[in-house]
Amino acid sequence: MHRLLRLAPLVLLPALAQAQEAAGIDARINAAVAPLSNALAALIFYSVPVGGTDFPLIVAWLLVAALVFTLYFGFVQLRWFGHALALVRGDYSDPRSAGEVSHFQALATALSGTVGLGNIAGVAVAVSVGGPGATFWMILAGLLGMAAKFTECTLGVKYRNEYADGRVSGGPMYYLSKGFAERGRPRTGRALAAVFAVCCVGGALGGGNMFQANQSFQQLVNVTGGAQSWWADKGWLFGLLLALLVGLVIIGGIRTIARVTAKIVPLMALIYLGAGLAILVVHVDRIGWAFGQILEGAFTGAGVAGGALGALIQGLRRATFSNEAGVGSAAIAHAAVRTREPVTEGIVALLEPFIDTVVICTMTALVIVVTGLHAAPELSGVQLTSAAFASAFPWFPYVLALAVLLFAFSTMISWSYYALKAWTYLVGEGAGKELFIKLVFCVFVVIGATMELGAVIDFSDAMIFAMAIPNVIGLYVLMPVVRAELARYDARLRSGEIRRFRAA
Repeated sequence: MHRLLRLAPLVLLPALAQAQEAAGIDARINAAVAPLSNALAALIFYSVPVGGTDFPLIVAWLLVAALVFTLYFGFVQLRWFGHALALVRGDYSDPRSAGEVSHFQALATALSGTVGLGNIAGVAVAVSVGGPGATFWMILAGLLGMAAKFTECTLGVKYRNEYADGRVSGGPMYYLSKGFAERGRPRTGRALAAVFAVCCVGGALGGGNMFQANQSFQQLVNVTGGAQSWWADKGWLFGLLLALLVGLVIIGGIRTIARVTAKIVPLMALIYLGAGLAILVVHVDRIGWAFGQILEGAFTGAGVAGGALGALIQGLRRATFSNEAGVGSAAIAHAAVRTREPVTEGIVALLEPFIDTVVICTMTALVIVVTGLHAAPELSGVQLTSAAFASAFPWFPYVLALAVLLFAFSTMISWSYYALKAWTYLVGEGAGKELFIKLVFCVFVVIGATMELGAVIDFSDAMIFAMAIPNVIGLYVLMPVVRAELARYDARLRSGEIRRFRAA
């Protein structure tokens, strides 16, 4: 940590000076990146018209995989949900197992990477465009996504590298390369792993970093006076402060990241869900009506884009983009868990889409519907969510600003770890290589808060979802391995060979 503090001025301050002098440079960067960004986005987010609404094929790619895994593993998300809770409580945790973090810490780290602005702004877009019925399909997609998370995170632990100093490295890069090698296709595995790792680094620096810094700064400006705010022209200062905070956390590695996220994730969930429950109490007489609107809109909706079909598409798209089930990023965090049984972390991971989509996204949608603001055409995104909460609590935009900052900060520190592991897979392990990517990540925090890099962010978003292409291919090939692991663990659990290490 002290080493980073000494190096920070050497790395961050030149970036700061450059950012301050960068009037117009962001436009030039956008112009340079736009052709590549547009081409990649057009490929990854290629859409087909369905009922008057565009449906991205990448969403279908992820949803079909989630459905396949749900059926293949016999609705694992339902049968093992209770055991997942027991594992998170630590009932079966053996402290002598290899790994760096607990089941709860791994879950919190992965959640911090997915729970973010999509749960606030993205859900509002889905409901305003697809109507209340989008909520139903969002919940369904979240439930299916639990099986995809189970699959990828089991493999993340199964094929991870364990080092003599206690550190581990895991994720799609490793199960693609090792798993395909076991099946006599080492070159294919290495190629898929390299594509995933490159996309992961690019996505982490953009969507997992610059976008988070930019949006949290914009929310700070909005609640402190907008264009008249003292912060309005001080994105560089906000970025610098945020970069230092991020740097202080990520220099400690996954153990420090896990300790921080284990505190931030419950706090931000408590703040956000607590406010949502308060809104529902205020509008308790409209809750039954709201659920009626959700069910009616899911199957017979009219007056929104595409009617019921539009609700389906918007709900599925939002859930898929929010929980990232099948993208593979979460498997990197879950691979660091302390366990001897790979399937236990897959079981824990299935809670992630449930919390992210079924609980938090649904809360956002329900608040918007009970307040009636889903029918307000002049509002969209975070402004719609903010207005819905502010209808009962005028001070809520300040709470929302805090939630956005916490969401952004936790997302950034989680994606810094994803970038680290993808980077070291490409260039090799080593303290110097790790420090380099951490410092680069911090520099990009300052850039993200200072510049309007629309094309760069679009490019990074496409790279994040490009990760799903090699990852899902690998999951299809390796899902028999996961089923064997689950059957073996189930048999040992039933026989009493696996026992609780502490009472529930």
